[in-house]
Parts: sequence; structure tokens; C-alpha cells
Amino acid sequence: MQPGGASNVAGPPTIPREGQGMSAETNGGEDRPRRVLVSMAHPDDIEFGCGGTIARWADEGQEIFFVLGTSGDKGSDDPDYDSEKLMQTREAEQRAAADALGVKEVMFLRFKDAELMPDLELRKAITRAIRHFKPDAVVCQDPGSRYFGSYIQHPDHVAMGEATLAAIYPSARDRLTFPDLLEEGYEPHKVTEVYVRTGNDRADHFIETSDYLEQKAASLREHKSQLGDWDPLEAVTRWARDTAAVARHMHYPGAGDMEHAESFAYVNMRR
Repeated sequence: MQPGGASNVAGPPTIPREGQGMSAETNGGEDRPRRVLVSMAHPDDIEFGCGGTIARWADEGQEIFFVLGTSGDKGSDDPDYDSEKLMQTREAEQRAAADALGVKEVMFLRFKDAELMPDLELRKAITRAIRHFKPDAVVCQDPGSRYFGSYIQHPDHVAMGEATLAAIYPSARDRLTFPDLLEEGYEPHKVTEVYVRTGNDRADHFIETSDYLEQKAASLREHKSQLGDWDPLEAVTRWARDTAAVARHMHYPGAGDMEHAESFAYVNMRR
């Protein structure tokens, strides 16, 4: 799917400040907000994984874009849904959730749910998206962890994370990789930061989200086909409180002032 088919909804060169992401005040000397691309497998993955961080960054004035590898066309046991109806439903839910977080645009790559592979086709699609949106930072899923505690990662998460990292480096950067993208008008682009959404035991970066818990919960409530009548606020608050406790245990800088947080493995590509 070309970036022109995307569906509309509606920081700088150093290591992030303690407990924050990069600010939108400066960005590599350019007078514009930092641009962030969040690349994940399914509708609701972003909201569950880092909805508080996205709400915070959007509130700071950063420009946020979503790329979804699939439209979640297999994620229901309801016999009233076939894959086409479920795809339409979940895409609409994802647009509404992104709007609740202040996201600028959502792109659906529409690979088949539960069948993602980190192959060249997926890597090329994500490379195209990176060259289209030209983000300073990319947030992705962790391809190196098959499970977190009692949670088994969906194989699509692993595949999307691996393909996104491969698209960031080297595919989006190197002119001679996927030369047909040049013919389509997509010039190479270098991402300067990566945030891998990972388990707390693998994280080295924490972002304070106390002021954005309700906004995160509101975005999740839009995924009615998945959550039904369940209100996620209590759970997301507990998870964020536990993550902040991990940050304090690790003596992460600034963690003493954290009440709620989300965790990442951070890669500074400017070094």
C-alpha cells in the first residue's frame, strides 16, 4: 500500500531528558517539532504499549504518525464478523483511538493478521513509510523477546519489530536498497532515535505518564471490538505504577519523582 493511501486522523540530537522524551523545542537545529513514527502490528498494540507516552509527546507539540502492519482482521471470536467486516471495524477503532491521543495520521499496510513475516516485502513497506513520513524517532515492538513474564508475545509483534528495525537500518538510509523506491520518489532518510517497547526487565529508558493515564484509557476504550465493556483505566494505572517502581529500583535518573511510567529500550542513532 502506498503512503498516499494513508488514513487521516485527528526533539533534538541528545539523549532524552530524565523521564521524558525529546522536546519539540529543537530538532537537529531545525525549527520544527520532532516527528515520531510508531510502527506496530495490530490496532490497539500502540495504545496498550505506549499510549501514555504518545499522548504526552503529542501534548508537547511533537508530530506523531502511526503505521500498522495489519488491520487485525483475525482478532475476534464473534461469529457475526468475517475478516473484511472486522478489518473495517478495527481500522475505524484505530483511527478514533489515534484521534484521542492527538496523532496526525494513521497508515494501514494491510498485511494479513497472524501471518506477518519479517521478510523483504514487509521491510520494504515499512521502509517506504519511513521515507514518506521522515521521522526523527521510531517506536517499535521488541523482536528479541518472545514473552514477558506470563505474557507470550504475538508472533506478529516479533515480526513487525524485526522488520521495522531492519527498515530503519539500513534500508531507509541506504540509497541503493530498494532502488524502485527512488523511482517512486522516496528519498533515503536517516532515523536518529529508536524506542523499542519492551518488558521492564529489558528496558533502559522510562517516561513519566501520570498526567496521561485517562487519555490512554480513553484511546483504549475506542477498541470496542476487543475490550467490550471493560474499562482499562484501573489496569493501565496499575501497570504504569509498577513500571515506575521498576525505574526507581534501577535508580533510573529522575525516577524518584515518577509515579507512573512506560518503559523502552532506547537507541541513539546519532552517536
